[in-house]
Amino acid sequence: MRVAVMGAGSWGSVFSMILADAGCDVSLWARSAAIADDINSTHINHAYFPELTLPKNILATTNPDKALTDADLVVLAMPAQTLRGNLSAWSLSIPTDSILVSLIKGVELGTAERMTEVIAEITKVDTERVAVVSGPNLAHEIAAREPAATTVACINEEFAIKIQDACTTDYFRPYYTTDVVGVEIAGAVKNVIAIGAGLADGLGFGANARTALITRGLAELTRLGAALHADPKTFMGMAGLGDLVLTCTDNQSRNRRFGVLIGQGKTIDEACKEVKQVVEGIASANAVYKLAQKHSVSMPIVEAIYSILHRGKDMHTIAHALLTRSLKEE
Repeated sequence: MRVAVMGAGSWGSVFSMILADAGCDVSLWARSAAIADDINSTHINHAYFPELTLPKNILATTNPDKALTDADLVVLAMPAQTLRGNLSAWSLSIPTDSILVSLIKGVELGTAERMTEVIAEITKVDTERVAVVSGPNLAHEIAAREPAATTVACINEEFAIKIQDACTTDYFRPYYTTDVVGVEIAGAVKNVIAIGAGLADGLGFGANARTALITRGLAELTRLGAALHADPKTFMGMAGLGDLVLTCTDNQSRNRRFGVLIGQGKTIDEACKEVKQVVEGIASANAVYKLAQKHSVSMPIVEAIYSILHRGKDMHTIAHALLTRSLKEE
């Protein structure tokens, strides 16, 4: 199988390795000529993983047309807010019979659209050819080929299984589902909750507070998913509970690290510079809050993070407000 991976950042590079290890021929599009040359000459992406030697059946290029030629799968691995612009430039080069796979966890600002909705809108591809891969997948652990599992979601079960087969290795185990909506909502919301969990730790709160945030955060993303007709079982699986717990508790999570720094008194700019990579939960806090409002879904934790990051509210005041909300049945 020939696969085009569009994006040579952390997850794009590592997912390319998974695909290559599974036997696919991979063309990896990089925005940076230096990164593409580095991968082709040394088989290492020194900008992201200097310790990882990539398989030789990965060929990097800065030419999107070349990367996309004859691709059976087109894997999109870029920040959520850049997807529309990139796809608009590439759409005519995407093979008409390819399956498009999103690795992106986020909701688009302005439209409040999920990533697969943006993909279908821009490319005019039938929604059954648009899929998503999401789960508790820390790139650095998978780069070391440590065991991990994930979720492949596509409304066409045959295509979901095809993607599953393309990325199955002895260290990476994908499960499949047809619940695209649930998988995407879980992936977007968990980043926002992870900022909240990190913020609580940065403020000096303990394990009780972190666990409460995770549990109530799960309730919030489940409510939003239900409003969008997702399958409730999805939120108890890899893409839901699994990814939420990992992102809220492990220091490799950039969203959690960002939250810790904010809780310690750093500004947003200072925290972003220290994390050094895109913190998807910042934009997602805005987009998910607007999506929840649109569907009249109560998401007090998401609203709290949105208020702190996008309205400049004092985090101590917001934390107190969360703890003193009216008591209710669980």
